[in-house]
Amino acid sequence: MGVTGPIRVVVAKPGLDGHDRGAKVIARALRDAGMEVIYTGLHQTPEQIVDTAIQEDADAIGLSILSGAHNTLFAKVIELLRERDAADIKVFGGGIIPEADIAPLKEQGVAAIFTPGATTASIVEWVNEHVRA
Repeated sequence: MGVTGPIRVVVAKPGLDGHDRGAKVIARALRDAGMEVIYTGLHQTPEQIVDTAIQEDADAIGLSILSGAHNTLFAKVIELLRERDAADIKVFGGGIIPEADIAPLKEQGVAAIFTPGATTASIVEWVNEHVRA
């Protein structure tokens, strides 16, 4: 029997990045679309993010990174999910991520990357179509 109820998404700001407006906009858009959203706040470690996602029985983790540390932080979240037998939690992200870094991030297991200019509607649509699919 499949999972029922609203999609649960942890929205997180890993690392030292202190700019959270985009993460809050996405969290609100997901919530307004009927999802349950857990926003972790600023300066979260990958360990804290993964712990929260597992404790909250999340279906997905949305990471917002503007600091340039996306390669390191995304990889660590993916690694920890695998170590904790929680690789079924989809990871997607957005922020200031160079085009050249997107393919390697996807190869590591990041399901989708949204760069500046992505609409909230496109992100909501992606989550609805790909999480729990």
